[in-house]
Formats: sequence, structure tokens, C-alpha cells
Amino acid sequence: MALEPLPEAVDGCVVKIALAEATGRFHLATGTTIIQGWRSLTRWATGYFGVYVVVWGFVYGATAMTASALPLAALFPDVMPLPAWGALCGVAGLVLAVTSRYAVFEKIMTVLIGVMFLVVVGLAVLVAPDVPAVLAGLVPRLPDGSVVYTLGLVGGVGGTITMAAYGYWVNAKGWRDAGWVRVMRWDNRIAYVTTGVFVVAMLVVGAELLNAASISLTQGDRGLLDLGEVLEDRFGPVVATVFLVGFFAAAFSSLLGVWNGVSLLFADFVATMRSSTGSPARAEHPERSLPFRAFVLWLTFPPMLLLLVDQPFQLVLAYGVLGALFMPFLAGTLLWLLNTGRVPREWRNRWLSNVLLVAAGLLFVVLCVEQLRGYLS
Repeated sequence: MALEPLPEAVDGCVVKIALAEATGRFHLATGTTIIQGWRSLTRWATGYFGVYVVVWGFVYGATAMTASALPLAALFPDVMPLPAWGALCGVAGLVLAVTSRYAVFEKIMTVLIGVMFLVVVGLAVLVAPDVPAVLAGLVPRLPDGSVVYTLGLVGGVGGTITMAAYGYWVNAKGWRDAGWVRVMRWDNRIAYVTTGVFVVAMLVVGAELLNAASISLTQGDRGLLDLGEVLEDRFGPVVATVFLVGFFAAAFSSLLGVWNGVSLLFADFVATMRSSTGSPARAEHPERSLPFRAFVLWLTFPPMLLLLVDQPFQLVLAYGVLGALFMPFLAGTLLWLLNTGRVPREWRNRWLSNVLLVAAGLLFVVLCVEQLRGYLS
């Protein structure tokens, strides 16, 4: 069993560590936000973000609600249809986003991430795969016809646009100046190493069980639920139920992260565009602002129309591809910001940061161009 997506998962985590670290360092070293940094470059940068975040939010809202609904529908069959579960998850995320302070949000996220990590890593140990074959999967290769899948996988490892929100979460912790950069770096590394272990464990579990059962995720929109059924056949209903709980924790934590983080980005975007100087006063509780709440509503209610489309797995992959389109923009603008006088010399990019950011941008540009060429040929 060679896991061909493993190199892309590992590459995705390395790239995301560099991108999130650069975003957090910009916030702490300058005392401004990434939105204000984009505004200082050119108006097209903030204009691109404004258009992109609205389109992305519509697709992601449906994706997150669908992904969160799938395990609930399996855990509680015949209670409600899948779209109703999805709508319930979206509204729950909305309520938590608009009523919770950051400290509460962080505690909820910590519990959900802890559950998903323990469940998936435990399952990876339980299925006891062929270790040499797994390690063979770490040899980088890109199978024919897998560009869209790879783009979605790498783009989805540890978030896409939510990485631009990392600086807001850093500030919400009370880290407000360059004295916290080293602490932020360790926080970021630990988070993405944990994410990387989770993704690899999920790939191990999926490949080991689905290959053994001759089931492919691409053969059905309920592929991850197929995995739950295989677990039930091999290990009993308790293990299958634990997997579905971990599945829900992973999906709902992603939903909450976006409902909070990207809404913070949007609220800052509106405030920055309204400011004549491009540097609005920092709001003490931005989650109470009208733009924040308006974007949470946008993430929740309009995308419910897409819940009626019976293609949940394709929707998740579409989100991964759309999310990946943000990465060259983020990498390129961070290179620009962190190599100029906008950042104090001490905290500008070193050679390793520049190499990783260039690699991140080129990776997604090449994959996007390759896919477009495939469509045109």
C-alpha cells in the first residue's frame, strides 16, 4: 500500500508553516494587520481580496456545513435529512461566532482539535498498516491525471485563506508586538506539525481500510462514511461511532475557524477601506462589529442553497481547488511586504523564509497552469 498523496500532505504542512509564520510576524513586527499591509501595496491587492473572499465564502459555507453534516447524519440516521443537519451546523457556528469571546472560541477549538487528533491517530495505530509501504508513499511523485486532487489536498492541509487570519488570533491572545514573535513561531510550528500528523494518519487509515475493502473515495459522494462502514465491519460499532465523532470534530472545527477568522478578516477589510489613511483604529471587540456579523451571515445562509446539491465530496474538492487559488496571492504579497521597509529590518525575511514563500507561490501557480492546460488540450 503506497500512499501517493503523502508527499503532497507533507509539502502542504511545510508550506503552511512558512505562510502562517510570515503572516503572524507581519502583524507583530508592524503593529498593523495583513489587510492594512495589502492596502499599503496597491489597491488591486485589497480589491482582489474583497472579490475573492465573497466568492470563496459562498463555496466554503456550503462545503463546511456539508462536511459537518455527513457524520451527524450517519450517527443519527432517519432523524433529519443531510441538508437539515448542514443548516443546523451552520447556525450553530453562527451563534458561537457572534456570541463567544476569543477565549471561549479557543477553548472550543482546542477540545474539537484534541478529539479529532486522538481519534484519527488512534485509528491509524489500530489498523496497523504496512509501514515500509507507507514510507514508500513519501517519495514525491505526481500520478497522471491527479493535478486537481493534489491541488485540493495541498491547498486544504491546515487551511487556506484562514492562514491570513492567523495574525488576528495572535493579537487576540494578547500578543501585540515583536517581543512575541518567537512565541508565535513555536505556536505555529506545533499547530502545523499536529495538523501534519493528523493528515498523514487520516491518509493511512483511509488507504489501508478502503483499499482492503476495494472501495474508493472517488466512487461515491459519501466516501468517508464508507470508511465508517468498513470500520464497523472490521472492529465493531463502537470504533465506527468513535470515528464519526472524530470526523465531526474535524469538520466542525474547520467551520468554526472560518466563521470566526475569515469574518475578522472581512471586518478589518471593511474598516480599512473606509479609513482615509488605510490604518483604522483597532477595535477592541471586532466580533461585535456589523461587518463581522454580516460576513458570518453570508457564510451561513446563502450557501444553504448549495446543500441541496447531492455532491458533497465534489464540493469539498472544489473548495480545496478554489482555496489553493489564494495561495500565490498570499505568498507573493508576503514576499513583498516582508522584504521592504514596511517591516523593521530585524524582522524582515531571511533566506529560508524567502525560499519557502517562493516555493509556495510557484507550487500553486504551476499546478493551476497545468490544470488549465489540461482543460484546453
